[in-house]
Amino acid sequence: MTTLSTRPVQTAPVDAAPPPGMRLRELVFGAACAAAVRAAARLGVADALGDVPASAEKLAGAVGAEPRPLRRLLRALSCYGVFEERPDGTFGHTEMSRMLREDDPQSLRYIALWCTEPWTWAAWPRLDDAVRPAGGPVFQELYGKGFFEYLHQDAHESAQVFNRAMTTSSKQSALEVAELLDLTGVRSVADIGGGQGHVLASLLEKHPEVRGTLLDLPDVVAKADPRLLAGGALAGRVTIVPGDCRRAIPVDADLYIIKNILEWDDASTRATLGHVVAAARPGARVVVIENLVDDTPSMKFTTAMDLLLLLNVGGAKHTRESMVERMTLAGLPPGDIRPVNAYLHAFEAVVTGTAPAPG
Repeated sequence: MTTLSTRPVQTAPVDAAPPPGMRLRELVFGAACAAAVRAAARLGVADALGDVPASAEKLAGAVGAEPRPLRRLLRALSCYGVFEERPDGTFGHTEMSRMLREDDPQSLRYIALWCTEPWTWAAWPRLDDAVRPAGGPVFQELYGKGFFEYLHQDAHESAQVFNRAMTTSSKQSALEVAELLDLTGVRSVADIGGGQGHVLASLLEKHPEVRGTLLDLPDVVAKADPRLLAGGALAGRVTIVPGDCRRAIPVDADLYIIKNILEWDDASTRATLGHVVAAARPGARVVVIENLVDDTPSMKFTTAMDLLLLLNVGGAKHTRESMVERMTLAGLPPGDIRPVNAYLHAFEAVVTGTAPAPG
C-alpha cells in the first residue's frame, strides 16, 4: 500500500527570485512581454485608465477591445509591474504604466512602440547570422535597402514613430544635460549632429547670455525645435547650419556638444571628432554624450540597443574604454567623465591645438 507523505510542501516566498530554470523560461518568452507592452501602447490603455482603478470591461469599452482578452493582456503586464491587478479584479496604474500615457512628462509610449516596430520582429531572429564571421547588419538582406532608406520610403508610419520616439527621448535628456553642464565663461555653444536642437534650446533657456549653433542634415534642421526657428523665443541667439558633421564642421564655438551620434561606425566617429578638432580653437571644450554598454545601472537596456544597432545599421554602443580610446586618438583625451542620468555619460575634453598623429 502506498502511503502519501504528510510533509508540508515547501513553497518559495512570493517575492523570491525564481529559480534559474524558470527565469530562463521567462527570458525566452520575452517577446510576449514586449508584444504586450506594444499592444497596450497602441490601444491607449494607459491613457484610458485614470487615477481610479477600473475593470477590464470598462477599459475595453474605452479602447475598443474585448474584455476577456484585455484582462489577460493586463494580467500579463501586471506580472512585470506594468499596471497592477487589485484584489477586486480591477486594474490600477503603476509608475511604469503611467509612462505609457502620452501626456506623462516621462512618457515612453513612443519609445515602446519604436523598439517593437514590425521590422524588429523580422530582424531579431537573425541575430545569430549577425554575429557570425561574415555577419553584420541583416536589414539590407531582409528589405533590399538600407535601414533609413527603407524607413522613409516604405514604412512611413514607422518613420513617424521613430521621429516621435527620438524627440521624446531628446527632450527628456536635454533638461538633464543642461543641468549637468557648467557654462561658466562660455559665450557660444555648438550642438553638432544635434537633431532638432532640444539640448541647445534647453541650454540657451538656462543661460540667456549664451549664443548657439545647431548643425545637422538639412531635412533635420528644417524641423528644428520651434524655439530655435524664425519667430521662436530663442531664434535671435541661434544660427542653424545645414550640414553633415562627417564631412565638415564649419562652426566656431567655446563648447561643442556631440550627443548619441558616435554609434554608427568607426569611420564616422573618427571623421566627426577629427572635424571638431579641426574647427575648434585651442581651449574650446568638447562634451561627448553617449550610452555605455558597461554601465551597470543601464546595461540591460544599453546592451539590447547595442544588439539592435548591430542588426539594423551595423553600429555599436561604446564601452567607457572604447569611447576614451576614440576621443584620445582624435586628440581629445577626456579629463572628466560623469553620468548624465541612468543611461547616459558625458565625456569632456579640451582642445589643445595639437593635431593627433596620422592613422
